[in-house]
Amino acid sequence: MTRRIALFAAFLFTPTLLFARPLTSADLYKMRSVGSVSLSPDGTRIAYSVESNGTTGRAYRQLYIATLPSGESTRVGGDADRAGSAVWSADGKMFAFNGKVGDKSGLHVANADGTGIRFLAEMTDTNSPLTFEGATIDWSPDGRQIAFVSTVPGPETKDATGDPIVITRYLYKPDAGEGHTRFNDNRRREIFVIDVAGGTPRALTTGPREHHSIDWSPDGREILAVSNLDHDPDYFYNQDVVAISPGNGAIRRITATESAEYQPKFSPDGKQIAFLGTKRGLTDLETTMEDTHVWVMNADGTGRREIGAVVDNRQGNHSFSPDGASVYFTALDRGSVRLHRIPLSTGKAETIISEPGSVGGYAVAKDGSILYTFAGLSDLAELFIRETNAPAPARKGVPPGARLMGPGPARQLTSLNKAALEGVDIAPVQSFTFMAADFKFEVEAFLTLPLGRTADSKHPMIVMIHGGPHGQQGPAFNFKSQFYAGQGYATLQVNYRGSTGYGQKFADGVFADQNGQEGMDVLYGVSAALRRNPWIDPARLGVEGTSYGGQLSSWLITQTPIFKAAIPTAAITNIISYNYMTYYNQYEEMEWGMRPHQGNLMDVLWERSALKHVAKAKAATMMVHGENDNDVPIAEAEQFYIALRDVGVDAIFVRYPREGHGIREPKHNVDLMDRSVAWYEKSFAKK
Repeated sequence: MTRRIALFAAFLFTPTLLFARPLTSADLYKMRSVGSVSLSPDGTRIAYSVESNGTTGRAYRQLYIATLPSGESTRVGGDADRAGSAVWSADGKMFAFNGKVGDKSGLHVANADGTGIRFLAEMTDTNSPLTFEGATIDWSPDGRQIAFVSTVPGPETKDATGDPIVITRYLYKPDAGEGHTRFNDNRRREIFVIDVAGGTPRALTTGPREHHSIDWSPDGREILAVSNLDHDPDYFYNQDVVAISPGNGAIRRITATESAEYQPKFSPDGKQIAFLGTKRGLTDLETTMEDTHVWVMNADGTGRREIGAVVDNRQGNHSFSPDGASVYFTALDRGSVRLHRIPLSTGKAETIISEPGSVGGYAVAKDGSILYTFAGLSDLAELFIRETNAPAPARKGVPPGARLMGPGPARQLTSLNKAALEGVDIAPVQSFTFMAADFKFEVEAFLTLPLGRTADSKHPMIVMIHGGPHGQQGPAFNFKSQFYAGQGYATLQVNYRGSTGYGQKFADGVFADQNGQEGMDVLYGVSAALRRNPWIDPARLGVEGTSYGGQLSSWLITQTPIFKAAIPTAAITNIISYNYMTYYNQYEEMEWGMRPHQGNLMDVLWERSALKHVAKAKAATMMVHGENDNDVPIAEAEQFYIALRDVGVDAIFVRYPREGHGIREPKHNVDLMDRSVAWYEKSFAKK
């Protein structure tokens, strides 16, 4: 009886925790998020996609139409139908999308309210790698035609699909996340046009060169695209902007640079083009060390200027304002993704959305209202609106009926996870900074606090290392980190040098120094967290990460004994073998300044490989890999697993079928979370 009274009293004095519960791994199946967002030209309807997790297969997307100002929405198609981003016609009466409706897959059109879905043409895809790809569907200004990107077989197809398979391409492996095959299907992206009324698609471009990332000019005379016209794309990834005549397919070259241009878009008057670009002479299919910035040029290619230079961070998702006077874009910034605007008349950047978290897709209305997706501190991406000329909030000194002049406060339009997160206790995330070991950089880290902490409790900490290396982590809702918090674990995420969101110099900090000072940044972050939070148990530290995060996880357990357990996923453990097995082969040249066979780089890469130092590893290690990873082939994990066993380390190897680079099937992610906790608990229990 006494114990029951004590428990009741504890709940009585903590009413906010009465119905709180920790996040479970199975909650992932119920989680949804908003992806793309597109606003109708008259500003009365929003088309947005929703990504859902099933218990079988990978996550899938469906399309919804919402009306403004209410935000009431309806799904496009039935339960089994799938759809991606919607593209509105100029008059707003219809939209087009690529998806599967019934037994038809490909280009569809529908009425503005989502009714009257009609199939137009097949849109075939390819597993051939391509980064920074832009739009695949666009309407002619008169609404009579649609341009779209589809694929055609390349000249290698016959040999590559025969018995025996004969490889003739340098780039013979598929995209990183494909996960089903080991070979490039050799199809090329090309541009087609079809009448909205129906008929046979007409090819505007032909292979073997690829043409993609399209935008139809306001006068209807040209279609912008991106292509590599000078080099063999398998050897040198350099994209230029071209304009293609929709009448006869004639190509007008707009840029001819040693750097790269991506995702060109016409201004509303057709006189200017905005695009993402770089200045360095080498980029790569997997990543780029140089931050992409927003550029603007005249429609003939003259007057090229880097307007994004005023924001020293990696930029993307750019668009002209409806009046063409400004350019909007997102930028990574200290763990968050913010929305910026640059008026072309001033060249000065204005931050439009600056809250902690991540802006995804967005659309700007003619009156300046902004629709956007946002992943905040306690949920995945939801749909929000900031309305211009909205009613002013009631407060002292504000007359009744007053209207706001600029975009007002955010109003949330969707709550996809309200039921899934009902009663879930969301752990707080704290940021802190520390000075790096070599005093060159101030480094930021994010600590997710464990749930259930008391004045005298001790908690394990898992170091979760991001990939890239040119990526970032931040305060936005992270399902796995929150799951760990519910298990009583703290998690630490360190934006080591090489990360994005801290300027170009910081991103360059990892150049020619992989598994070097950036690894020390992680270790110094661990030390800072331990010193500042005595409740973290130094005897129960784990480390994990995917891709480059897996590489650093494997490396660190050969350099320090502080970690009791490790879970490297898709890890590079032998930088030399990795270079010759991955699907992209300019990565090492970009990151080290030369190819492995040049100079003494082969010796340096071996010295910086975890496999060379495996005899010093002590942490219990669970290697995790996708069976068909063509970014970091599974042989990297196979080598390290056997080496760990050879030196007597407690190690197991978890291989996931149908997975490419990283783990994507919700069922596999749930399984991995449960296995991870079990692995840590087992390892932490050992003396």
